[in-house]
Amino acid sequence: MKVSFQRSFFTLAFLALFITFLVVGKSILVPLGIALLLAFILYPVHKKLTNWGVGNILAGFLSILIMIIIISGGLTFFSAEIIALSDEISNFGSKLSSLYTDIIIYINKNISFVDQLNEDELLNDLTSWLKDSAGTVLGGTFNSTTSFLTGMITMFIYLFLFLIFNKGLVRAFMKFSPADKKEQFFGMLKGIQQVGQKYLSGMLILILILGTLNSIGLWIIGIDSPFLFGFLAASLSIIPYIGTTLGATIPVLYAFMSHDQLWVPFAVAMMFWFVQLLEGNFLNPKIVGSSVNVNAFAAILSLIIGASVWGVAGMILFLPFAAMLKVICKEYETLEPIGLLIGNENFETNKKDKKSIFKRLKEKVMHKK
Repeated sequence: MKVSFQRSFFTLAFLALFITFLVVGKSILVPLGIALLLAFILYPVHKKLTNWGVGNILAGFLSILIMIIIISGGLTFFSAEIIALSDEISNFGSKLSSLYTDIIIYINKNISFVDQLNEDELLNDLTSWLKDSAGTVLGGTFNSTTSFLTGMITMFIYLFLFLIFNKGLVRAFMKFSPADKKEQFFGMLKGIQQVGQKYLSGMLILILILGTLNSIGLWIIGIDSPFLFGFLAASLSIIPYIGTTLGATIPVLYAFMSHDQLWVPFAVAMMFWFVQLLEGNFLNPKIVGSSVNVNAFAAILSLIIGASVWGVAGMILFLPFAAMLKVICKEYETLEPIGLLIGNENFETNKKDKKSIFKRLKEKVMHKK
C-alpha cells in the first residue's frame, strides 16, 4: 500500500481552507444553514399551496407566515407564565447571593483564608460588583441582540429565496451530474432534502413529547410554571447530548432555591433522569435516530467541531449536516470511506448477519483477488 504525499497534502490543505471558510463566513453561513433546514420542512407546505393555485411568491410568504404564527402562538401561550415568573427571578437572585455568601463564609471558617470575614461586607461587595458590571452586561446584551435580530432577518430572506427558487436551484445542481447519472443524482438531492425534513419534524415531535412528560412530572411535584420549565428543557434537547442535561439543570436549581424541602429538587432531578433515560433509549432512536442514522462517534465529533466553529448554532446544525454528508458520500466511490465513518450501520452488528464489518470487508477483498 503506497501513500501519496501529494494527495495527502492537498487533502489537508482543503480541510484547512474549508475550516477557515466556515469560521470567517460564520455570519453568513449560520443563517444560511438554518434557512436551508427550515426550507426542507416548509417545502411540502409551499408545494401544497402552489398545487392549490397560489402563486409561487405568495406561497413562499404564506409558508413562512404559518411558521411565524405557530412560533408566536407558543410564545403567547407561555407569556403569562414568563410574566408571573419574573417576580420570582428577583427573589431567586437574592437567594443565590445569600447562598454564595454562606458558602464563602463556611469555606473561610474551615480553611481560614481571611480573618473575620463578614457576611454583610460580602453582600455589599457582591452588590457593588454587579452594579459596576451592569453597564458592560447591558452593552454586551445590546450587541448580542442586534446581531441576533440581523441574523434572524437574514435567515428569513434566505428562507424565502430557497422556497421560491427551489426548482431553479435543483435544475442548477442537476447540471453537475453526468448525462447518464441524472436520475441517481436527483435521488441524492431528494435524499438530502428528506434527511433534513425528517430530522426537523422528528425533533419537533420529540420536543412535544418530552415537554409534555416534563410538564406533567413538574406539575405533580409542585413546581411553579411547570409547562414553561418542561418545554424549555425539551427545547434544549435539540442540542445533542448536553442539551437535555442543561435543560434539567435550570428547573433543579429553581426547585432548590424556591423550596425549603430538600426532596423537591431531588425529585425533579430524578424525574428528569427518568425522562432522559426514556428519551435516550426509546424516543430519540425511534423518532429522530432513524432519519439521521449517524453513529455516536461521528455525532460527538460533529458536536465538538460545531461548537468550536459556530458555537451553539454549530452544535445544533452540524449533526443534520453530517447526516446529509453521509447521503452524498454514499453516491461517490471515492467518498465511501467518509460515509462509512459517519454511518451507523457499520458500527452495529446485524441480528441476521452476525459477521463484523471487518470480516465482510476481508471477504470482499479475498473475492476480488
